[in-house]
Amino acid sequence: MTEAAELPPAPEQAREVFGERFADAVRYAELLAEAGVQRGLIGPREVPRLWERHLLNCAVLSEVVPEGVTVCDVGSGAGLPGIPLALVREDLKITLLEPLLRRTNFLTEVVELLGLDHVTVVRGRAEEVMGKLPPVHVVTARAVAPLDRLATWGIPLLRPYGEMLALKGDTAEEELKSASTALTRLGAVTTSIVHVGEGVVDPLSTVVRVEVGESPGGVRFAAKRAKAARTGRARRRRG
Repeated sequence: MTEAAELPPAPEQAREVFGERFADAVRYAELLAEAGVQRGLIGPREVPRLWERHLLNCAVLSEVVPEGVTVCDVGSGAGLPGIPLALVREDLKITLLEPLLRRTNFLTEVVELLGLDHVTVVRGRAEEVMGKLPPVHVVTARAVAPLDRLATWGIPLLRPYGEMLALKGDTAEEELKSASTALTRLGAVTTSIVHVGEGVVDPLSTVVRVEVGESPGGVRFAAKRAKAARTGRARRRRG
């Protein structure tokens, strides 16, 4: 059996980024390095670079998230980027959306342990919860799927004039170009690539920002959303 890699001490930037929640960020890193690896949520080789590549890389997403909005972290996995974002932004109301039970169990444990009262864990796929969860201002995602596929899951969860923020790597520009037709069809009106984390992470975190108009998901999803809302109202009346 391979010996588990050791979690390095938190870098100085982590104290600045997480502020009063620094101790909670350390505890989260420890949980990822221990239970996260044991349960197969994160690879053992990622442990030495948990701070720079994962926690800080995700926390700096807060630079482009507006104040006091609702957020849905699609395919949250082990809580990246949703939990680092929640640690630095208590003004946000965040839903961690994840279909796999072992991951939602881990997320629920983390949320309870760290006292993240502004975070809710929901088990399900994006296409299943549309119309059941209130539309959000911002959808976040990291390492979930190529941009065109991610957009079909994430954009329909947005409220009108909301935005999807996807953390991407070197392929960001290429993915954005190849997804342009799909994004337009889904109601996107503006797309851009922004770099965040100056002075915190190197290289900077790359974020693909997709802003939508009045019909997130396009016409097809508007009809689907309306049908889901009617079904939900009927169920509530029967209940």
